[in-house]
Amino acid sequence: MAPSTPRLVIPVDVKKQPWEQNPPLHNRWHPEIPPVAEVKAGEFFRTEMVDWTGGSVRDDESAMDIKTIDLSCVHHLSGPIRVVDEDGVPAKAGDLLVVEICNLGPLPGDEWGYTATFDRENGGGFLTDHFPCATKAIWYFEGIFAYSPHIPGVRFPGLTHPGIVGTAPSMELLEIWNERERDVEENGHKTLPLCKVLHSRPLANLPSSTGCMLGKIKEGTPEWEKMAEEAARTIPGRENGGNCDIKNLSRGAKVYLPVFVEGANLSTGDMHFSQGDGEVSFCGAIEMSGFLELKCDIIRGGMKEYLTPMGPTPLHVNPIFEIGPVEPRFSEWLVFEGISVDESGKQHYLDATVAYKRAVLNAIDYISKFGYSKEQVYLLLSCCPCEGRISGIVDSPNAVATLAIPIAIFDQDIRPKSSKVPMGPRIVRTPDVLKCSYDGNLPITKNLSAGK
Repeated sequence: MAPSTPRLVIPVDVKKQPWEQNPPLHNRWHPEIPPVAEVKAGEFFRTEMVDWTGGSVRDDESAMDIKTIDLSCVHHLSGPIRVVDEDGVPAKAGDLLVVEICNLGPLPGDEWGYTATFDRENGGGFLTDHFPCATKAIWYFEGIFAYSPHIPGVRFPGLTHPGIVGTAPSMELLEIWNERERDVEENGHKTLPLCKVLHSRPLANLPSSTGCMLGKIKEGTPEWEKMAEEAARTIPGRENGGNCDIKNLSRGAKVYLPVFVEGANLSTGDMHFSQGDGEVSFCGAIEMSGFLELKCDIIRGGMKEYLTPMGPTPLHVNPIFEIGPVEPRFSEWLVFEGISVDESGKQHYLDATVAYKRAVLNAIDYISKFGYSKEQVYLLLSCCPCEGRISGIVDSPNAVATLAIPIAIFDQDIRPKSSKVPMGPRIVRTPDVLKCSYDGNLPITKNLSAGK
């Protein structure tokens, strides 16, 4: 007899608002958010997810939804899911939770996605000092392929994956997060030299009751009020996994997550049809609603056995990821290099972030020679299957970062030629990405030596 289909443990309805979903969603990390479902180790189950904004971004011809988006509400996560072994004994703190991704994809009937850059005054992005305007491109799916009417001449297979897979923190770990991130937000502008090169703000998103959703905990109750002031935002990846945005966590991948609370309390969300390494535009993958079909296992005592703390407490650990066997196959790449010298010409010491920024800027300026606007290329590099690497981290004073772009995704040859003008169509690629004006007064970084 054929095995049973996966049990649906968390359904969603994309026609409903996030707060109308049943079971309820959450958008914070906290150990006391109650589980909404329970699964056994070895059970094949399915969970569904709304897109990370909960449906705030629309399939239309305007970027105004991006410019005015309320980022206090993200990410909308499905879960928590309590995991028990075959005897019904829950996962315990100190265990490892093994999460195997057996299958995944967009929700049937909702096969579209979007890539965007936020307004510099409302979210920003990796290159927000160069691209301060809110922009948006819509993508449509044809099986494994994606194309966009706003970035013509490009089509590629997606490596679909969840941006967020994570377990609940313990109260002790939550306090560690909040203390260190509060220090960065309050003091980082004065102490971190990188703040002069990267301009996304805030430096850290601290706990806030604004926009807070805590699953089964009802808003306005004393319990909700207390938890909302403690619960961590889901923006960065942390010791529990969370928003790691690892594009290779697709079919067949496994995640080995530390367990900090009883039952592990697994949550998932932020589904991506495709993403480039770094997700540089911030809203930078092809964001979509979607489903995951999973199996879990519990390795008793696995944290101590397999994870080495890199910090002052045993809680300072990080997950392990096992990449699956399925991914797009490309044979030809164009690779752009960056070093740790910023746009003003200032030398930084082995700074891989500055080097990666340079690599991305180099790629944007080059590809724009082939008829694309720089906004189109910025969004494309954020969501196409490009490969980012730290190629050198020991040769003082320069770190070397590279960004490799698969040539086959374009309908023209983008390689340099012996002639002065690159071969291929030289027409402007229209229509352009959807775009709003930038109404702020923060200075824009310009590279006066780059192509116009």
